[in-house]
Amino acid sequence: MADRVLITCPQMQVSYPEYADRFRALGIEADLPRVVQAMSEPELLSVIDRYDGVIAGDDDFTAAVLERASRLRILSKWGVGVDGIDRAAAERFGIPVTNTPGSFDGEVADVCVGYLVLLARQLHRIDAGVRRGEWTKIEGTSLAGATLGIVGLGGIGAALARRALAMDMRVVGYDADPGAIARATTLGVEARSLADLFAEVDYLSLNCPLTLNTRHLVDATSLATMRHGVRIVNTGRGGLIDEAALLAALTEGRVAAAALDVFEVEPIEATHPLATLPQVILGSHNASNTAEAVARVSARAVQNLLDGLQTGRRP
Repeated sequence: MADRVLITCPQMQVSYPEYADRFRALGIEADLPRVVQAMSEPELLSVIDRYDGVIAGDDDFTAAVLERASRLRILSKWGVGVDGIDRAAAERFGIPVTNTPGSFDGEVADVCVGYLVLLARQLHRIDAGVRRGEWTKIEGTSLAGATLGIVGLGGIGAALARRALAMDMRVVGYDADPGAIARATTLGVEARSLADLFAEVDYLSLNCPLTLNTRHLVDATSLATMRHGVRIVNTGRGGLIDEAALLAALTEGRVAAAALDVFEVEPIEATHPLATLPQVILGSHNASNTAEAVARVSARAVQNLLDGLQTGRRP
């Protein structure tokens, strides 16, 4: 029987035609369902028992889904974050999980810098005003000399630090991994505890994975310790921020502005309260999406899939 694979990652679906002949030559059948951002647990439960392999995006691979995945020999994650996958359940059911770390550090860091510039200079609001026939003049703030706090000093955080330091920003950082901190300090990043970092930054960038320890890292309590007028960038995971607490802080003016590429529920609804605030920039979980990065990550995700199909064995 031919191997059958499910491709749920939207970026990989775009890249698939480049690999279709290779899949056919290997006798692999591929299904590409319509996916806006990710497949939900109910959607996966209805189909997962048909597949020997998956190239996944940010789908809900819960324990229930993995238990039903009776044929699955490899779960190849397109990208870095695996917070949507119950890793313990995957191990329990003998399903290998792979990802593609380090594939788009620079791309995400570039978007973080773009958001920093927008937050500092309000270019998006000036653009909107000019399009309305106004000659909009908004006084901005200088990035040079401002303090940027980076939570998460892995590949993306380190790439952001290099860019921010080149713009003459002062950079402080936190990471739970002492090795990441040591590497960052060689770049010129000043190590801080999380509490100290929150207390002294003008800009905060979240570049850490979503775990049980980092969920709602930014909440009402931590926001209360930050400087009045702090600006926040999140290109990590939506769950890093308690959105209700952020909304309250933005409304009260304690947080001056925020740029959010990710949200607790994706896609964010147009009627979401955060979408009504002009000081909030909304993204579409798209920070890694460049032609070059997609090509790199797709190649690695496909190879991980093929390797897993060849070597994977279910108990």
